[in-house]
Amino acid sequence: MSTLINASINIAKLPKEKFVKGKNGVYYNLTISISDETRFGNNVSLMDSQTKDERDAKKPKNYLGNGKVVWTEGTVTLAEKEEDAKIPASVEEDLPF
Repeated sequence: MSTLINASINIAKLPKEKFVKGKNGVYYNLTISISDETRFGNNVSLMDSQTKDERDAKKPKNYLGNGKVVWTEGTVTLAEKEEDAKIPASVEEDLPF
């Protein structure tokens, strides 16, 4: 199953304190909502990811932008974490690192 979404974010609305420095760069966590209903031709909303405490306190969502689904096979499914694949010893010996 696949789905493509085009979206735009108003970067002026990104709170600087929510940037996260990672091993390979600086990241920003977003929540993307897809709705069955459209408004103004958009059915995708992008907002700040909220912590559990923010959700429990009913803090208002900070909407950052919107978009639309431009292609889908028809069904969006939940992502499931794959177990870490173990590399066979024969392959591991050939790795350059």
